[in-house]
Order: sequence, then structure tokens, then C-alpha cells
Amino acid sequence: MQTASITPISVLRTDTDTTSENCNWTLSRGNSAEGDQQVAVYPIPFVVGRRPGSSLQINSRTISGTHATLTIEGDQLWVEDNGSTNGTYVNGQRIGLKTELREEDLLQFADVAFRVRSFRRATTCHTMAEDMCDQALALVQFDRLMQNRLVNPFYQPIVDIRTGRFLGYEVLARSRLYGLETCQAMFDAASRLNMEVELSRMLRWEGVRQAIALPEGMKIFLNTHPLEIEKEGLVDSMATARQLSLDMPLILEVHEASVTDPAAMRELRAQLKDLGIGIAYDDFGAGQTRLSELIEAPPDYLKFDMSLIRGIDKATPERQKMLGSLVQIVIDLGVNPLAEGIETPEEADVCRNLGFRTAQGYHFGRPAPIPGQ
Repeated sequence: MQTASITPISVLRTDTDTTSENCNWTLSRGNSAEGDQQVAVYPIPFVVGRRPGSSLQINSRTISGTHATLTIEGDQLWVEDNGSTNGTYVNGQRIGLKTELREEDLLQFADVAFRVRSFRRATTCHTMAEDMCDQALALVQFDRLMQNRLVNPFYQPIVDIRTGRFLGYEVLARSRLYGLETCQAMFDAASRLNMEVELSRMLRWEGVRQAIALPEGMKIFLNTHPLEIEKEGLVDSMATARQLSLDMPLILEVHEASVTDPAAMRELRAQLKDLGIGIAYDDFGAGQTRLSELIEAPPDYLKFDMSLIRGIDKATPERQKMLGSLVQIVIDLGVNPLAEGIETPEEADVCRNLGFRTAQGYHFGRPAPIPGQ
């Protein structure tokens, strides 16, 4: 987030005396190194914007010239958006009309957030709940993420462990929005809005759309959210993704925790096969997936969780033998065993000797965007 100087945050004040007896309200912005920074809401009307001469000038490209105006009616503080590009938000909700502000409300101009306080309270309270501010900001950013599809797919190589040849890529989600930089942060925000499924489908769509620029023939591994297995629409969303590229090999990854109903998995695999899409079970060994379920509904790929792979070169012979036996069972089922999380040449050598066919991990390549995208 580009931040705006009461010094440390590039917020510039003009013509304001923060000790004025006429000032009853302040805007507070926390900073762990500097403590709270207080801005007195005075004089009235109090104009917030990027334009020089504003009551509160915020030097950020996300802020409009005259972004919003604060007024006081009686003893109450009000805010009105001035048709800004990126919006004004109160407690995470974008406002369209003049809105009353209360003590401790979170007031955001685009992605620059302040806490509303009375002047009396502001002079005695010097600690801001930054985590609450960040969470509310993340929800605002999530709305922008979904509406404008501001996701940056990253692609991690998947290789033939026997030859080192690239076979494809797993699509991973990133963004440049403050508070939503990682996939985990995106889904944390989505969970508060019950939008995990919508987010998952959008991420897959963008992953396939940009993957068209990858070399021809690369397999694209696409993730699901566990809730998608419980709801209708997963196959339809994959049919829509397939329309983006009729020739691209697609593999849908299903988390091992979702592999509890072999009949449902067999039906899903059959439906995906009709679309020319394969299926992989992800994170095998991290949960409760049993071999009997693999036998009844075998996938095309089985991704062994990194907890089984990490440090395998230093593991006891018994542990290595156990893992090798599992790999052989998977191969006998006609499933391609994939080792996740390989970080060293030594781990790669052991996994190769244990019979793994495919692999991914930092040893083979870190997740990265497609150049030029």
C-alpha cells in the first residue's frame, strides 16, 4: 500500500492547529514505530484529498484530488464522498451517501485508514488496534480484488523427476493489494464474506487465461477449495475454464480432506474426463485419506504432502522404506505419484530412488509470474 507526512506516513496537514479548543474530533493512524499519529478535524468543512490546500492532504495515487469532506452537525461528525475513484469506506463498507461517524469507527479513504476518535479520547489513547484496522482494510481490498480481478497468478514448475524435464505448472495466487498479497490472506478475507467458492473459481479462471502464454503442451494444475466439493457448479466452472483453451492439458487438484466419498469422486473424475480434464489428490499423507479410498476412486496424480518429503534424505531406513512402499502401491493403481516440497538435491535423489515419477519444489523452481504478464 502506498502510504500517505504527519511525517512517517506521507499525510500532509495544512492550516490546522491540533490543540484548538474548537476541535472535538481527530483521525488517528497507528504506526508501531512512531505511535499513534493524530490529525485534528479542523477547520470545518474538512476536505481530504491529494490536492494541495486540502485540510488533510494525502500523497497517494489511490486518493482523488478532493476525495471526501467531513462536516460537523451539532456535536456529530459526518463524512461524504466527493465522487472519488477508489471510494470512501466506514467500517469496511463503501458509502454512497453522507454518513454519520461514531467513536472508534474505521474511516478509509481508498486504502488509507484512520480511526475516528474524539479529541479528549485521542489525547489519552496512544495505541491503535492495528490488526483490526488491517482486517477491515483487507475486506475493502477484497471487494476490489473480486470486482477488478486484481490477481497475479504465479506458476510453480512440475517436473519429471527421472529426467528433470518440465511437464507443467501448478497455479498459485498472489496479488499486489495490501493485506491480500498471499493466497492465504485472500481466503481469510473471503471466509468472512462466505465467498471462498467465488474466489476459488476466479483464481482458476485467471490462472488458465494467463497460462495460454506458457509453452504448448504444459499441464496446468488448478486448485480447488474444499467447499466446492460440497456445492454444485464445480464441473460447470471447469467447463468454462476449458473454453479458454481447448488444447491445454488441465489437471484439477482436490484436497485430500475432500476425498471421503469414493462414489462422488468417481463421478467427478468421469465428468472431468468428458471435458478432457484430469484429477489430482493434493496433500496426501497430511490428513485422513486411506488407501482403500484411493483404490475405489484412483486419481490421475497423487501429490504426496511435503511433510512426508521434507528431510527424507536424513530419515531412517524404515521411514524411507515405508514411503517407497506407498509409492509402489500408487504406481500399481495406475496413478502418477508426485513428491511435493523438494528443496534440496539430496531430497530429490532419494525421491527418485523411491520411485516417484513427478515432483515440484524450490529445488526445481520457485513460483513466478509469466514474464510480460
